[in-house]
Amino acid sequence: MKKLISFPHMADYYVPAKYFFSHILDCDIMVAPPITNKTIELGSKYSPDFVCTPFKFTLGSLIESLEMGANIILQYGGGCRYGYYYQLQDKILKDLGYNFQMINLVTAGKTDIKDIIKKLKMIDCKFSKIKGLYYLLITKKMIEYMDNIDDYIRKNIGFEIKGGELIKLRDQMLLEFSNISGYFNLKKIYKKYYKKIINIKVNKPSKHLKVGIIGELYSVMEKCANYNLEYELASKGVEITRFMNVSYLLFKQNKKVKKYLKELKNVKYKMGANSLDNIYFTKWLCDNKYDGIIHIKSSFCTPEITSMGVINKICKENDVPVIFFSFDANTSEVGVKTRLEAFYDMIEMRKNNE
Repeated sequence: MKKLISFPHMADYYVPAKYFFSHILDCDIMVAPPITNKTIELGSKYSPDFVCTPFKFTLGSLIESLEMGANIILQYGGGCRYGYYYQLQDKILKDLGYNFQMINLVTAGKTDIKDIIKKLKMIDCKFSKIKGLYYLLITKKMIEYMDNIDDYIRKNIGFEIKGGELIKLRDQMLLEFSNISGYFNLKKIYKKYYKKIINIKVNKPSKHLKVGIIGELYSVMEKCANYNLEYELASKGVEITRFMNVSYLLFKQNKKVKKYLKELKNVKYKMGANSLDNIYFTKWLCDNKYDGIIHIKSSFCTPEITSMGVINKICKENDVPVIFFSFDANTSEVGVKTRLEAFYDMIEMRKNNE
């Protein structure tokens, strides 16, 4: 039987993931379908009631992949309960009758290179470490390029003269990224689209609203998990800053822990997942005079629940409005947009009264 690999869908990061695995393994790679209401319903149906929302979304995504013929599932992630998802999801999916192999590349936030190589060799006995390293470096750069472009878009999409141009160019860039021939081709494509994107005409007033978005990584990065909240707000003429992306998680987060603990008066210990980071981001946003902060998390996310009290205290001390959104499979999109509209009206009124 031909090996067909898939993995949970999250935002646009399927592009580098597919590129990497398709070049290092002699297997077919199948991208899971984008998250839809069907995905959420499937995941929720077979998940424990009080498990966090990303578990339900990723379980639904895996079910859709298995229904499409995938027979090897890759899981990766850690830092909180996400690092143990694979064990429970593996049992649930096999109890449902699916015949597949689950391979977890990262456990409980710990990356063991030797263990990863061993698992990749289980999939493809001809796996080459040198080849793997080469394509890993290209994939790392691709992720950084994607996140750089997205950061620019968040800050400017609300001020486009002609709406939709930034997203259209971004999507074209991702399509070309999927078919690159190597590092220099990747760099050439990035430079081409970066130049096009920064030349898109925007009309950004000198006195405009700035909002920072923080929170639990999956709920922040997967737009279907938060009803595309950041672009909904940006469309009202708001500059959005979001720190959480895959570049940060993989290449920066661990290096920042000592700095954060040293500079934060309210925190002495890590509290798991992204909670320490979000407290530091809150302080940074307040120090840099942002007009408001939005905190996004999945329901039952313990580390973020722990951090909310500290975030609220920092915002009160600095007189910066903060709003908390908690998402699960039953969260009303209308309710989210109503609260977001009220938050926008409030920070706009404060800005006008300065």
